[in-house]
Amino acid sequence: MSRVVLDVKNLSKYFPIKKGKLGTKKEMVRAVDNVSLRIYEGETLGIVGESGCGKTTLGKCLVRLLMPTAGEISLWDEGSGQLKNVLKLSRKESFAARRRLQIVFQDPYSALNPMKNVLTAFDEPMRIHGLGDKAERFEIASRMMLEVNLRPEYLSRYPHEFSGGQLQRICIAKSLAMSPEVIVCDEPVSALDVSIQAQTLNLMRRLQRDFNLTYVFIAHDLSVVQYMSNRVAVMYLGQVVELAPSRALSDGGLHPYTQALLSAVPIPRLGARKDRILLEGDVPSPANPPSGCRFHPRCRYCMEICRREIPKLQLHSDTTPEKTGEHWVACHLYD
Repeated sequence: MSRVVLDVKNLSKYFPIKKGKLGTKKEMVRAVDNVSLRIYEGETLGIVGESGCGKTTLGKCLVRLLMPTAGEISLWDEGSGQLKNVLKLSRKESFAARRRLQIVFQDPYSALNPMKNVLTAFDEPMRIHGLGDKAERFEIASRMMLEVNLRPEYLSRYPHEFSGGQLQRICIAKSLAMSPEVIVCDEPVSALDVSIQAQTLNLMRRLQRDFNLTYVFIAHDLSVVQYMSNRVAVMYLGQVVELAPSRALSDGGLHPYTQALLSAVPIPRLGARKDRILLEGDVPSPANPPSGCRFHPRCRYCMEICRREIPKLQLHSDTTPEKTGEHWVACHLYD
């Protein structure tokens, strides 16, 4: 097995909200709550779930666009040959570590400054991190544009002169210019047409092979996640409820929430039908999550223990690494 390049332990991110006329009463929105993940070198870890489950917040915490409330994020350090908690690094070490973690945002139009040309978007982060002189940075930007099938002459253009698919490829190329090891892809194709989605996904898979990249691929579309990912983590209301190899998950999820998500994926075959699992009720508020299992108000298998005790994410006893890889699930049905 490949080495662990990113190790996340008990990561939480809470957002305070004020209530009352004077704003003195405070509550916490538990966007990410006690999440632990291990990401291996060269793999794609998919993160899937409904809107508002904490996927994007988790991704932003990994690249430290948001500072976690609690927990650890450890990145592999080649010099020492061990994992180092990036949240406890010195300012100089933290600055160097940022180069190794990049992000591709969902909306390419908002990710680029409309007042600056594409070359400036490439040049500024490389200049801040001291990567070569102006001519060398231009050469890197030109080479990355070619990698995503765009002409280097386009560097002088502005964002409004490109289509959405071209802009997303520019954002991917910009992240590659920093020579990262891990790229967090925050729904990188959800804003694109279906035909452009396929081209972009195939491009990302080729770049992963060519540059030995590790992806954290965030999406709400299970079919896209299964196509891109080696393993998939299913999130619900800020917590990981299932973690399994992509193939094992497509064969059938264990958690009732995963089963409901899988039942909503259409079958690309004429006349094919699937039994839909319709979830009852609304998603609870992350500011006031239910006691016990957070999914129990919408679960058709809810038991009394589900209302009282929080299920732990544990290895399912009926799966073996030789057959399907490690399959983890947080559900009292499998205790």
